[in-house]
Amino acid sequence: MQCTLMNKNTPIIDLQIDHDSSAITKVLKVYDLNYLPVGIEKRAGLPNRRDLNEWWQGRSIPASRLGILEALEHLEMFDTKQLLMKCFGLSLSDQYWMKPADMELSWTKVNFFENSFSEDVGNALFGQPLGKEADLMSPCNTSDGWLRKKWKIINGKRCLIKGGSAPYMQEPLNEVFATKLLECMGMDNHVSYGLLWEEQIPYSICENFITTNTELVSAVSINKSLKKRSQYSAYEHFLRACDSLGIPGIHKFLDQMLVFDYLMANTDRHFGNFGAVRNVETLEWMGPAPIFDSGTSLWHNILTSRIQPLAEVDTKPFCTNETKQLSLITDFTWIPFEKLKNLHQELYNIFIQSPYLDEQRCCALSQAFQERMTNLQYLAAHRKK
Repeated sequence: MQCTLMNKNTPIIDLQIDHDSSAITKVLKVYDLNYLPVGIEKRAGLPNRRDLNEWWQGRSIPASRLGILEALEHLEMFDTKQLLMKCFGLSLSDQYWMKPADMELSWTKVNFFENSFSEDVGNALFGQPLGKEADLMSPCNTSDGWLRKKWKIINGKRCLIKGGSAPYMQEPLNEVFATKLLECMGMDNHVSYGLLWEEQIPYSICENFITTNTELVSAVSINKSLKKRSQYSAYEHFLRACDSLGIPGIHKFLDQMLVFDYLMANTDRHFGNFGAVRNVETLEWMGPAPIFDSGTSLWHNILTSRIQPLAEVDTKPFCTNETKQLSLITDFTWIPFEKLKNLHQELYNIFIQSPYLDEQRCCALSQAFQERMTNLQYLAAHRKK
């Protein structure tokens, strides 16, 4: 299958895609490599095909997604990569898409930001029954992450609905509390999450923060844009890559993100869970992406009896050791501790709503958060000295 990789209305390259594997087998023609996805290496005026395939097939739903095998069976597919061309590779995180050579299509007619889309794939991912013939034109085909999630248009807005995991189904409530914490910390650059209940099961819901003129570029791609030298740590390399690309405001943002992740005991801030936003028309960097996807935190899968508030948790993205990652923070003076002193009660009030969380667990989580905040205040005072 011959296609043109497009960035919104800008043709980038013509290429050949294998119908069965969805792999890019050949680059046929180059139009404008300036609009290539960030992080794809260029050699002798051509994009690296291995990098292209990693980027392209990385757009598919991961095999680790909860319930994916059952969903594929409902959709009569054997691999999530088969879903990519069913929606032309379109996403609600950027403006890239594949335009088949034998079809008269335009971004205006097919993009998910301005056009409606089928809910069939999203419903299948949530284990809901489908009709006889599913409509596979959906941004859910290119959603990442391991938890159940789906895009839905609500009152004209593109919203992401995301579930939790057994036994506590805690991740959606974590997102709601994270929103409250970020607001109290004065960190305006974040995604706001609400809570949605369906048959007593909690789901988080948020609006898309990407628009028709912007794209989310993950820290994974930013890292790939600059060859890493052995003398630099993961943290130093990421800062160098951001500086090389001209991304503004990254130093302050990382301080804020690392403080927030410590308070949340976040164990999943991998390089795909933060990044930067770029204008797809001008290619100008607008700054760090808002903080999002903080649900895998607050001991979400740890038995209540085993919650240890000040014990080190496994951390990402720069260090696996929590103490070492905290040492990367350059400034604590901005933290409004006075505004945070009663947040443990807010946590309790949010979590006690859930039938999956008993009184004992809600109290334990509330106390654990309070202990983390007290410890952070001590560390901040000590660092000043």
